[in-house]
Amino acid sequence: MKISIIASTKPGYELSKIEAVDFSGKSAGICYMPDTIEELFSEDSEKTAKRAKRTIISGHHSVYDHPTYNLVLEEIPKIIAIILNNEGVYTTSEKSARYTIMKPSEEEESLYKKWIEIYKKVISGLYPKMEEAKIAKLAQENARYLISVFTPATTMEYTVSLRQINYICNWFKDYIENEEDNEFNKLLKPYLQNFIDIIPDVIVDGLNSEEKERKISLFDDRKNRLEEFGECYSTNYDATFAQYAQAHRHRTLRYKMKLYDRPKYYVPLCIKDTEYEEEWIKDISSLAKYYPQGMLVKVNERGTAEDFILKCKERLCGNAQLEITLQTSEILKKYIKNTENTNTDIYEYLLNYSKGARCTFPGYKCATPCAWGNRDALTRKI
Repeated sequence: MKISIIASTKPGYELSKIEAVDFSGKSAGICYMPDTIEELFSEDSEKTAKRAKRTIISGHHSVYDHPTYNLVLEEIPKIIAIILNNEGVYTTSEKSARYTIMKPSEEEESLYKKWIEIYKKVISGLYPKMEEAKIAKLAQENARYLISVFTPATTMEYTVSLRQINYICNWFKDYIENEEDNEFNKLLKPYLQNFIDIIPDVIVDGLNSEEKERKISLFDDRKNRLEEFGECYSTNYDATFAQYAQAHRHRTLRYKMKLYDRPKYYVPLCIKDTEYEEEWIKDISSLAKYYPQGMLVKVNERGTAEDFILKCKERLCGNAQLEITLQTSEILKKYIKNTENTNTDIYEYLLNYSKGARCTFPGYKCATPCAWGNRDALTRKI
C-alpha cells in the first residue's frame, strides 16, 4: 500500500476556478488511468481540459467534489446558514447564537433585552446556587428565541466542494425564479440573490444538477409524511427554527421543514405554566413578521436506527439545548413503543439507550461532564 498527499488546504491561498477545474479533470482521469498517478498529474493541460469538459457535459460531476473551498460568511442571517447546512455536503464552524448577544431591529432588541432580564430572574429563582455567568448565558439562550432568522448576525466558516457551491448557486437561482412570493420568501429571496452576487468567482458553466431536478432540500413540498418505525424511521414533530438549526447538523439523518399557515410559538420550559407565559406569547407574537427563531415549524426527520442513536449520544445530555434534548427523548420513547411488537432486534437495541442521559449509555465515557448529571439532565427546566 502507498498513500500520498496530492493536494491540501493552504491558509490564505485562493484556489482559482481554472486550477479547480484542472484538478477535477485530472481526478476524472484516475477512473481510466493507464499509467501512474504521477504521469496523469503531469499530462498536457489541454488534454485535461478536454476531459474536464466531457465530464461536465456527461453529468459525471463527482470529480468536482475533489477541489474544495474554505469560505467565511460574515453577517449572514440564520436562515441562510440553515439552508446551507441542510444540504449535508459541507464542513462548518458556526458562531453560536445560544450565547451571543444579538443586534436585531429596534423592536426585537427592546423585547430581547427585556426578556434577558426576566430569564435571569426566573433562572436564579429556579437554581439559586447557579453562577451568575451561567445564568446570563442561559438567559441569552432563551431570549434569542425572539430574534429573527433573517437577522444578519451569524459568522461561519463553510468548507464546500467546487461542485456543491455551483449546485447551491443554481438551486438559489431556481428558488428565486420559481417559488411563490409569499411573505417569508419576500424576505428570503433578496438574501439568496445577494449570496449569488457576492460568491467568489468559482461558478463553472454547466456544473449544475438540472438533469436530476434537485432543489434546496430544506423546504418540504409534500402534503403529508407518514410516521414509521423499524430498521429505518420517519417521524413528524414541531420544532423552533433554533432547534431545527441544531438537529440537521446530524448529517446522517434527513430533515425537512414546513411553515405553518398560522404562526405557533415555543414557550421555554422555565416559564411554561407561570405568570410569564402569557406575556411571552404576546411579545413573541408581536414579532411574527420577522419570523423569530422561537416560531414553530413542522419537521420531518428520517434515518436509520443506528444513526438515530448517534444523535442520542450527542443530544441526550445536560450540555445540549433543552428543546432538542427533550425532543430527542420523546422520539426515542416513540421508537421503542412502536417496535416492541413489530421488530424485536431494533426494540432490544434501543432499550440499551432508554435509561436516561447519554452518561448511562453502554460503553459511553463522557469527556465533559455536565453540571446536571444523569438524574437532572432530562428533567431540568433550562
